[in-house]
Amino acid sequence: MFGSNHHQEIVFAVVAMAFVLFIWGRWRFDLVALFTLLILVLADIVPPREAFTGFAHPAVITVASVLVIGRSLANAGVADSINRLLSSLGPGKLIQLAALTGLTVLLSAFMNNVGALVLMMPVAIETARRTGRSPSFLLMPLAFGSLLGGLITAIGTPPNMVIATIRNDMGNAPPFGMFEFSPVGLGVAAAGFLFIVLIGWRLIPSRTSPSGALDAFSIQEYVTEIIVPADATMAGSILGEIKNSMDADFDIVGLIRNETRYDAPSTLQTILAGDILIIEADPEDLQELLSVTGFQIAGGDGSVTWSSNKGDLITAEAVIAPNSELEGRTPSGIDMLKRYGINLLAVSRQGEHIRERLSTLRLAIGDVLLVQGNPGSVREGLGSMGVLPLVGRDIRLNRPKQQTLLVISIFVVAIILAATNVISIQIAFVSAAFLMILVGSVSLREAYDSVNWPIIVLLAAMIPIEGALVSTGGSLTIADSINSIGAHGSLALTLLIILSATMILSGVVNNTAAAVIMAPIAIDVAVGMGVSIDPLLMAVAVGASAAFLTPIGHQSSTLVMGPGGYKFTDYWRVGLPLSLVVIAVSIPLIIFVWAP
Repeated sequence: MFGSNHHQEIVFAVVAMAFVLFIWGRWRFDLVALFTLLILVLADIVPPREAFTGFAHPAVITVASVLVIGRSLANAGVADSINRLLSSLGPGKLIQLAALTGLTVLLSAFMNNVGALVLMMPVAIETARRTGRSPSFLLMPLAFGSLLGGLITAIGTPPNMVIATIRNDMGNAPPFGMFEFSPVGLGVAAAGFLFIVLIGWRLIPSRTSPSGALDAFSIQEYVTEIIVPADATMAGSILGEIKNSMDADFDIVGLIRNETRYDAPSTLQTILAGDILIIEADPEDLQELLSVTGFQIAGGDGSVTWSSNKGDLITAEAVIAPNSELEGRTPSGIDMLKRYGINLLAVSRQGEHIRERLSTLRLAIGDVLLVQGNPGSVREGLGSMGVLPLVGRDIRLNRPKQQTLLVISIFVVAIILAATNVISIQIAFVSAAFLMILVGSVSLREAYDSVNWPIIVLLAAMIPIEGALVSTGGSLTIADSINSIGAHGSLALTLLIILSATMILSGVVNNTAAAVIMAPIAIDVAVGMGVSIDPLLMAVAVGASAAFLTPIGHQSSTLVMGPGGYKFTDYWRVGLPLSLVVIAVSIPLIIFVWAP
């Protein structure tokens, strides 16, 4: 056991427990962090007055502000503009891959990397759909591109924001500036981008056919429930007659009558009033079916929600994102209509044939929903629930171009002010978020809903834990062990150890947590070696963002897992060689830039 005192041993034991819980995954990472913090408070290691000071930490404030800004940019129509721009690309798959991945890298440098992926993922799906390719070809490169882009600036990813402020808190140096990450980050991002475009995509296993992958992202087939009213035109008809009476392409996969379910009912089955049919169809064919038969959609909670005459209501398609409040819940337990004014019409899941009743189906990340409501309710409701609308198939708000330009201008001014040190990063971006609310590009409700509260809680809880690791001498104990491995004082070897350890850690726990834990250790290692803390902090920054090995280390990787049809092991097949590229490029760059 490391350590020289009782408190240090407790900290090591509690942090080890936290790692186990992070890897286990049964508890969400923010709850794990909060639980860990409470144990240290009860053990009298973290003073109660300091337990929640992390919520006022500059990194936490900056992360929240950047998320609000990202939501405002999305509302301003940035994704739709990108989609229109990329629609002119030729059918060449490498051109599409390079354009989409490169743009994701660029966007991730100036907004939260998850936010950048949220903007670009629907564009990639639309591109795959338009060209008849599998989205799996594009989605993992986009996820990895968002991680690479986050390396470039201080606001690109939460770990960079954490490390920037830890430099000030513990290193007695000014926080890293907006573009001080750029010399190393640009080089690493460029090398990673070239690897993905030239080699990496070849390593992605093909888990689905092009058509199947499109279906997996609900572009084609949904499963929904249709109820037969007593006055329906075709009540009393047999199934074969119903199918032959129209051109719509749909499959009847189940019949529910008097609470009894019949799978794959015969085409000779007579349909009676009160029957519920489980249908697989796309939205257009579904509309024709309703129009011809007089049947009605039964919403996810079992209520009748949609007839063929929709009036001013619109339908939208959207995918469930990580940390959505819908994850693991059933439609009957959510009550979208009452809470958000939205009807859940249908669900699609990775091309699977859903056999459960929609009301009892537990929703999962990557599920795609067909919803209905008025334009305002759909836009705000989807945002509140953590559900991402699909570009080109979602609601069009027709926001004025002047507002779009105003929003972009506010963002650019904030970047310039932060980069030139006129004001601090957190003040610049809080001000930008505030102005975007004032000009109406994002409502106050949307602003609060856009904040990824699990990440905020994780950050706020981990900061006092990091303080406990330092105050008990735990970080110094680990640092001494690392220094003993690099006993010859080799900076390159030490950077390799720090970077690799952070990279491995970020693959099994949240990358922000990895950065918070490793940053004070890196500082103590630097002090022990008698070198600047900056090279080692940069190694932590690169390692924390290089969470390529598993789908659980970063939300970007998790988000594409379902729609791409990826398996857990697919990530290391691409991520391991990409990680080696990152190591090979970053260490010489760090030494050249920060330790000449």
